[in-house]
Amino acid sequence: MAMNVSEFIIQRIKEWGVSRVFGFPGDGIGEMDGMLGKAEREGKGVEYIRPTHEEICSLMATAHAKFTGEVGVCIATSGPGAFHMLNGLYDAQMDNQPVVAIIGQQGLASLGTFVQQENNLERVFADMACYVQTIVSPDQAQAVIDTAFRTARLRLQPAVVILPHDVQAMKWSEPEPENWVSRSSAVAPSTAITPPLSEIVKMAEIINAGSKVSFIVGHGARGATDEVLEAADLAGAGIITALRGKQVVPSDIPWHTQQLGLLGSKPSLDQMKDCDTLVLLGSNYPYGQFLPATGQARAVQVDLKPEQLGIRYPTELNLWGDVKAVLQALIPLLARAEDRSWQEKIAADMVDWEREMHDQAMIGYDDGVNPRRVFHELNQRLPENAIVTCDAGTTADWYGHHIRLRRGMMGDLSGRLATMLAAMPYATAAKFAFPDRTVVCTIGDGAFQMLGMNELITVKKYLAKWSNKQLIIAIMHNDDLAQVSWEMRTEDGNPLWRGSQDVETMDYAGYAELLGFKGIKVTKDDQAAAAWDEAFAHPGVTVIDAYVSRNVPPLPPHITAEYAINTAKALLKGDPMGLNVIKDSATAMAVEGIGRVKNALHRRDDEK
Repeated sequence: MAMNVSEFIIQRIKEWGVSRVFGFPGDGIGEMDGMLGKAEREGKGVEYIRPTHEEICSLMATAHAKFTGEVGVCIATSGPGAFHMLNGLYDAQMDNQPVVAIIGQQGLASLGTFVQQENNLERVFADMACYVQTIVSPDQAQAVIDTAFRTARLRLQPAVVILPHDVQAMKWSEPEPENWVSRSSAVAPSTAITPPLSEIVKMAEIINAGSKVSFIVGHGARGATDEVLEAADLAGAGIITALRGKQVVPSDIPWHTQQLGLLGSKPSLDQMKDCDTLVLLGSNYPYGQFLPATGQARAVQVDLKPEQLGIRYPTELNLWGDVKAVLQALIPLLARAEDRSWQEKIAADMVDWEREMHDQAMIGYDDGVNPRRVFHELNQRLPENAIVTCDAGTTADWYGHHIRLRRGMMGDLSGRLATMLAAMPYATAAKFAFPDRTVVCTIGDGAFQMLGMNELITVKKYLAKWSNKQLIIAIMHNDDLAQVSWEMRTEDGNPLWRGSQDVETMDYAGYAELLGFKGIKVTKDDQAAAAWDEAFAHPGVTVIDAYVSRNVPPLPPHITAEYAINTAKALLKGDPMGLNVIKDSATAMAVEGIGRVKNALHRRDDEK
């Protein structure tokens, strides 16, 4: 049966394994939209999810790729629709995710003639995408679509296909063998790359020679959990996970010290100070100031992104390959470390840290709920196979410090881009991908006001599709863009400027109830546990509106002189929250100091 270019593209993306797309309509993509509707009516289409904004479409496509390992697909119209998708596509680029964006354009004759919504989209997307191409004829469509999917998968980056309005409706037929016409395949490439055995042998020799080995594991090691654990066990290694790698290593591994850096743990920082061998597995950890001193450790890196090898630390060996495939080749060459003192120390330090995190969560502040308490109580109640999303800002601090993902759980956020508002589209994308699982979204009120509130409307629209309708959104309600407020103090020595930082307050629980969802307010610390119990007992959507303090310090595991001096400068310049900042910071630091004394005493008693 004859088909047009739009119908062919729908058929082709299905051949690439696509079952769901995230789109927003417009006249620039009108024929494609019409054929998506026709295919749906005929039972031959893909599931079309239409949220409230094109940026949400691209963020959902990125989240779909992150949670499923598949290619995420988003569709939008020309001009403003295309531009709105940029932020989510940059999220895919910076977190190494395969996404294909199909974007409308005005007709071929309009290109370069300054008509309405005609823009040079190839130039616009060239910085972000690994492949950008306009389809200008039906004979070109097959090769362009196949190249977009193949390149996105291989390079772990977004690809963009631009589809002029008139080309969308042109008749398509199978390309004939002729000059200038490419005939291509919809066969996904293998990414199970393994370097030569000689390189694997070198990696084993470096690890076997170390006595204090540390692994930093990122999201690039997804699917290699068993191999990472076996290799670490043989090497007697400690494990640190990047924030996006949190789900790769179960939290109950004693020598897994969670994250590193400002929102990491002290045991992770201590590992970096003392290790003699560093192994980076699928991680582009960007904060070099927390890595070992130059020359301190012999270092090896394994990654599918060759351009990211050897750029964070002066590595001795760089292996371009898939983490799982490399470790499977490596494990038979690793000698089992007999001395377990390094792992034992790491495990003991982590016990102390968990005790400290508990104590920090139990602090009561007189200017609002302790946000740590909200996350601590959530962590105690996470059901099996739960998915947790987290937004940029202080929610990422509390997520890193307090959430412990067990085997089978997933968690993610916008990593290197660290864009606000991603937690909500991530959560809804997770529900579409895994409709039988409980999803928890943790988000600040500033991010929720950006586009998160809109997405509750999307949730209402599609709720019936999910077999398990349990979705919980926890909002850290402090009327402040809190992370930036703290960065103003600690990075630049400036006081809080309320003109830029204040967030207009509103009743988020009441807003949820307007949409027919459950709303719960938390105004006291001792209400947090009950709120989570009530939310997890409810089989539908719940919004927890937690009125938290805006002044609780996101204390790093080690306070530098610069951090302390800049904070003092900000307070001396007349920070409007200065008194509460001083009180809350002093309380947190006092609990930290007391906790570390207690831990030392516990350690001494254990040694006796």
